[in-house]
Amino acid sequence: MIKRILQDKIISELNLNKAIVILGARQTGKTTLLNIIFAGKEKVLIFNGDDPETRTLLTNVGTKQLEQIIGDASIVVVDEAQRIQNIGITLKILYDQFKNIRLFVSGSSSLDLANEINEPLTGRKIEHQLYPVSFKEMVNHHGLWEEKRSLNTRLIYGYYPEIVTHKGKEITLLKNLAGSYLYKDILSFGKIKKPFILDKLLNALALQIGSEVSYNKLSQLVGADKETVERYIDLLEKAFIIFKLNALSRNVRNEIKKGKKIFFYDNGIRNAIIGNFKNFELRYDRGALWENFIISERIKYLNYTGFYGSYYFWRTTQQQEIDFIEEIDGKFNAYEFKLNSKKHYKIPNTFIKNYEIENIDIITPENFEKFII
Repeated sequence: MIKRILQDKIISELNLNKAIVILGARQTGKTTLLNIIFAGKEKVLIFNGDDPETRTLLTNVGTKQLEQIIGDASIVVVDEAQRIQNIGITLKILYDQFKNIRLFVSGSSSLDLANEINEPLTGRKIEHQLYPVSFKEMVNHHGLWEEKRSLNTRLIYGYYPEIVTHKGKEITLLKNLAGSYLYKDILSFGKIKKPFILDKLLNALALQIGSEVSYNKLSQLVGADKETVERYIDLLEKAFIIFKLNALSRNVRNEIKKGKKIFFYDNGIRNAIIGNFKNFELRYDRGALWENFIISERIKYLNYTGFYGSYYFWRTTQQQEIDFIEEIDGKFNAYEFKLNSKKHYKIPNTFIKNYEIENIDIITPENFEKFII
């Protein structure tokens, strides 16, 4: 069993008298994590929002009914809570009226869950995001040397728990995972009117990782208007499949003002979408795979360690560029990602002159572990 970083963090929060909310894509291990935390504990009641009977049971339910449902349980878990209508009100009643229970909520989509629970649980919850397994978690599991040996495999197949633990079956499992199951919440909520547009958009985004994206060009490519493209990308973000990196712009001359790049939280999902599992050394897109891997791993690291700043990329109209920038307390760390450690790179003077820089580093396969553990 691969121990997740969130496990100890959540256990340390059990005495804070808050509802604990765990968000993350399907199959990232939310249910497994909760089962481990509750192992050996009595009076645990688990509801699964994917079950139609559960949805009926917990929709628009009052205090008296909840008393009968909860019984003498001391721990209540609502899994896939986004599938239950008006779940926010039910959770508020559970939190306010049942002082003797600890409340845990998990969801594979922030599509409606965030709207449902933010107001009812204001001041009552602690929220976490669970990602696919991280490089750091695998290092903790079987050591740095073993995980570095697996780097090329991770660049192709990614880090979903089921993929990591079923060596030799990665392609079959990824094809299944990257199908409609991963997008179940988007489709079930009726947010996607044209699934074939979603497929074309995902393929286009997968082929453009590491490059700036234009919603206008994407709309032409997939045959949909710009507003539809924007809405679908927003939904894919809320389903924790992709994330955006915006351009840093502080009115420095020639900076790109509104640029954006889109990355996938997992290399394996990205490769499954384009149907390419060729060995890393034989790939034409090695640079893009490396950049997607290292940025997604850094995002995991930053969020698990409580980072409260912002991150960007930076580019000018003269094609000066920095791959990844972190800003915290008005200071900037600049990083460039290179597969070839011998290739010389210099941070542009325009950036150095206009920003208060705390650290500059070039991240390569030879030194990347210091960046993500």
